[in-house]
Amino acid sequence: MRARVLVRPKAGILDPQGQAVERALPALGFTGASDVRIGRLIELDVEDPEQLPAICERLLVNPLIEDYEIIAR
Repeated sequence: MRARVLVRPKAGILDPQGQAVERALPALGFTGASDVRIGRLIELDVEDPEQLPAICERLLVNPLIEDYEIIAR
């Protein structure tokens, strides 16, 4: 099975990349964007999708500062 894992900083955690993008958008002529958060997308093939939460929590995500969402395809 092909799965996607979307990883984002938890609410309240500083996101310097998101802040940099948010500051740059008006300078490029884009208005109306706020609360920009930068995350990452991880795609992987797994034989047993029930292992995905353990894979995320033990390897792919820092559970202290990041949240994740598993998107199965």
